[in-house]
Amino acid sequence: MFLAASALFASLAAGAHAQQGAAVPALAYDTQTRGPVPIPPSERNLQTVVAEPWFKVSDEGTVLEGPCFDRDGNLLFCDVYGGRVLRLTPDKRLSTVVSENKLGPGGLAVHKDGRIFIAAVGDLSGAGEAGSIVAVKPDGSDIQTIIPPQAGYVPNDLVFDAQGGFYFTDFRGISTDRKGGVYYVSRDFKTVAVVLPHLAMANGIALSPSGRELWITEFSRNLLHRVELAGPTKIAPFGTAIAYHFTGPAPDSMRADSDGNLYVAMYGQGRVLVFNKNGIPIGQVLLPGRDEGHNLESTSMAIKPGTNDLYIVTNDGNGGQGATIFHAKTFAKALQLYSHQ
Repeated sequence: MFLAASALFASLAAGAHAQQGAAVPALAYDTQTRGPVPIPPSERNLQTVVAEPWFKVSDEGTVLEGPCFDRDGNLLFCDVYGGRVLRLTPDKRLSTVVSENKLGPGGLAVHKDGRIFIAAVGDLSGAGEAGSIVAVKPDGSDIQTIIPPQAGYVPNDLVFDAQGGFYFTDFRGISTDRKGGVYYVSRDFKTVAVVLPHLAMANGIALSPSGRELWITEFSRNLLHRVELAGPTKIAPFGTAIAYHFTGPAPDSMRADSDGNLYVAMYGQGRVLVFNKNGIPIGQVLLPGRDEGHNLESTSMAIKPGTNDLYIVTNDGNGGQGATIFHAKTFAKALQLYSHQ
């Protein structure tokens, strides 16, 4: 018995010694996982292009948002924290349309009469002023309030429909308390109707070329919603679906091209994710430097009407590369402006 026990102990000791000498399995970063925002496994094989720098707006990390084109081919966009609306001409001359204020502009859309409509989240300094939607003439004058702060919304983005009314997102709520939603404002701007309630920080919004599908990103819950419309404020039977669940930092603003493809800016990821008209991922546009943590705050983009030129706005925060507009090409051209005219 003693000899058997001694032999067993010796065998166990020898096994333990052998294990101590063997290599211990270890995790290690590779090229697909080393960066701060790796592409999720399900999206790594998508058709991928890298955008090129097109215009440096600022050497500082100015938060850019809401790009859209006016009828003269100028690119309009926002300086969110400065409250400004800026204009960049086709020959890249930058000017200020709306001077510094406390609006907190997040989204822009151009009306058929040339006025610039601004979805504004409100005072970002912490003073507590609610958001609003206002309109200004092309030169920035004659400000008109469409949705006042007293209405209690936090407008983030907006899109006109063929009738001349518009949809806007209400950026209220958190992931566990869904106070935001999507609303429709009639063409005379006198009535506001709820379309999709109970969203957590409703953010981006886009219409399909037919105007019968409405797309919404829910920032705080990483969701892409698809809504089939039977009328401006009426959802078709069985007409709502969550088309996609995003991974990582959140979906922001989006635009549609003439084929109905959807381009979603991934805020915090330095890229744009592209879906077909059924909400299936088909491609992505990466921003330079994202693997090193640069240009990650990609908020929005615009497709120049009648072309497939995509312009993506982003900022580098404290990373030292400032605020930049990047350029790439889309699958299909954008529709011409003013289909509601």
